[in-house]
Amino acid sequence: MIAAFSITPLGSGDSVAGPVAEAVRLVRASGLPNETNAMFTNVEGDWDEVMELIKACVDKVSEEARRVSVVIKIDHRPGVSGALRQKVAAVESRLGG
Repeated sequence: MIAAFSITPLGSGDSVAGPVAEAVRLVRASGLPNETNAMFTNVEGDWDEVMELIKACVDKVSEEARRVSVVIKIDHRPGVSGALRQKVAAVESRLGG
């Protein structure tokens, strides 16, 4: 499965970069395929490991914020792996890139 998720600390001041960076650090250390962009972090793995990672990220951000907003979008396709890169590659190939 692929999960696109966004975690936003609320009430922790003007910048959210610090707490968000700590969550991204957990994602990168997880060993799961991932990418981070301006809006979401995408991670690929089986259901339990992805959801456990998202919970760990929320818990980490909660250390610095009294309230946390979480948005998750999931593409659940049992038995499929490598889709995080393959989906982008399929579009890029049609763009001639």
